[in-house]
Order: sequence, then C-alpha cells, then structure tokens
Amino acid sequence: METILLLGGNEGDVKSSFKNSICELSRFGKIVKLSKIYETQPWGFFTEATFLNQAIIFETELEPLSLLIKINEIEENLGRTRNEEQWTSRNIDIDILFYGDEIISHQKLIVPHMLIQERKFVLVPLCEIIPEYIHPIFGKTMVELLNECEDTLEVKIFENN
Repeated sequence: METILLLGGNEGDVKSSFKNSICELSRFGKIVKLSKIYETQPWGFFTEATFLNQAIIFETELEPLSLLIKINEIEENLGRTRNEEQWTSRNIDIDILFYGDEIISHQKLIVPHMLIQERKFVLVPLCEIIPEYIHPIFGKTMVELLNECEDTLEVKIFENN
C-alpha cells in the first residue's frame, strides 16, 4: 500500500535520526520518494530548537496498525521517549499521514492525520512529492490545502540537505 509518512525532530542529530529511520523502514517496505528536509519553528508549543521535517512515499504490505507498531519500535530504538505532553521536543517522530486513500479511525491511529491541513510544515514537503494528491476527506489537493492554510510559520529548505 502506498503510504505517506512524515519524519520530524528537533533534538540531537536529527538528520542522522532521519537516515536511521529510513534505513529501518526499508526493512519492511520500499522507500519510493523523499522530500527535501525542511526547517520550521515549533508548532503548538515553544522551544528554542527548530524542527526538521521530511515527507516520504513508502510502499508496504503491512496493515496500518502493524505499520504503527513497527514505527513505534523504530522511534523507541532511536531513543524517543514519550511523555504526557502532546507537543514536545523529540529526536524523532514518524507520523502516518496517509495510507492509500483509506480513512482509519481507531483509538491508536487516525488516518489521514487530523492536522495535515493546519500545518505548513507538513503541507510544504507534501506539495513537493505529492502536490496533486487529493485528501480523501476534504477532496482537495495538497496544493489547495497549502494555499488555504492559515499557519504563519515559515517553512524553509534546510541548508544541509
């Protein structure tokens, strides 16, 4: 199934965490395309460290919940620790944005990710790799969603791509 993932992080060697995540993901699927790495200020909370984000087109035979389990294992193996705060600094975060055109509403997984349309740091890399993909709930392309997005945070290509 063609799956769209987003990598994010702002602690430690984030580029290394991205490379290691991509390597681990390749064990149970195929990396089809990577966006550039983008840099932005934190969304939803304050911290000095900027975030890096990268979108991935990923082909996998894993079912969505099995994929989520593998992703959580990758994050844990790379040193991610979870706490009660929803938005916080981290060395790696891997989100499942889309799983084909499926709409999934499970207590552990909601796909498409609920906040795609509100976050430029998600939409900008998506517009690079899947600009004409139509959001299965909103019926709009990624470009249309970006053009309508009210997020004012600057999203720029990371210098050290």
